[in-house]
Formats: sequence, C-alpha cells, structure tokens
Amino acid sequence: MGFRNTAGASKHQAVALMSNSDQSVFYRCRTDAFQDSLYAHANRQFYHECNVYGTVDFIFGNSAVVLQNCNILPKHWPLGNLSSVRTFLGRPWKNYSTTVYMGSMMGSFIDPKGWLPWTGDKAPDTIFYAEYKNFGPGSSTKNRVKWKELRNMTNKQATKFTVKSFIDGDKWLPETGVKHKPGL
Repeated sequence: MGFRNTAGASKHQAVALMSNSDQSVFYRCRTDAFQDSLYAHANRQFYHECNVYGTVDFIFGNSAVVLQNCNILPKHWPLGNLSSVRTFLGRPWKNYSTTVYMGSMMGSFIDPKGWLPWTGDKAPDTIFYAEYKNFGPGSSTKNRVKWKELRNMTNKQATKFTVKSFIDGDKWLPETGVKHKPGL
C-alpha cells in the first residue's frame, strides 16, 4: 500500500500519511511526499519493512514510533545515484525532540556531521539524540556534531528504545501477525 502527496516543493509541507491512532501498524507500505512525508502525530506506532521517501524532514511528530527494517531515502537524486546526495539524520525541530537510530544501515549519503541544528550551530539542551550499533558507510560517529545532547548508547540505554520497552509492543503486536523484533 502506498501513501503519496504530489503537491511538490511549491506547496511546502505536504504530508502523505498522518497517523494519530494508538497501536498503529504499517507493514510494507510506501510513504512519499516532498516535505514532511510521514507525520507520526501521536500514540504508539510500529512500521515494518516500509519505505519512506522525501526531500525535507521526512518523518516528524509526537508519537512513540519504531521503524523496524524500514528504508528512509531521499526522493530524487541527481543522475540516478546517491553519491551526489548529502542528508542528515535529523534536526531538533522542537525543544524536546527525541530521535534514536539503532542497528540501522546508513548509506554514504549521510553527512558525516550526522545531525543538523535548527538554527545556529547548537541544539537545545532538552533534546535526546542517540545512535547505537549502526553500520554502513554513513554510520561512523567520529565526525558527528559535538552536542552534549547527542550520544552513543550502551546496551542498557538502547534497551529503553526497543519495541518491547518503548511502545509496549510485546503486549499488542503479536495479535497483528506482523513480524517484529521485541528487543535488541
């Protein structure tokens, strides 16, 4: 199933999918828009084997969301390859932003800085951005921005962001029939 907004750059924000319901599950879906493709608005959400395409701020919202075995990719890349594209893992849009990447393959199109400030060169002291056991050419944290709010997590810290702990998925996902990994 696909969700697509074709408004394009001239319309600015153009959400393709907004989910507000608790215990939302999306399996093998495609979400495609120019800006703000996936609006994970509220409650607990789980995405498995989905593709999210966009150009600016692909995923945003206030929900507790886990994307597992998903692809997050730039919508269009020049000359059909990703070698000329640079993108970031995220930016602190609001003061209490939390974003965690765990066990993710990161392509070479990830900017070595990793994270982009909303304005200026620092992030609010209230954000939580973290990385844990990612792999691939864009996964090195050596040249990441030097924010005190950005961290590489330990196993104990990462456990708080698993399907089981973060969205209580072990209590409601099994009855959906969608495969998921409950822990690390």
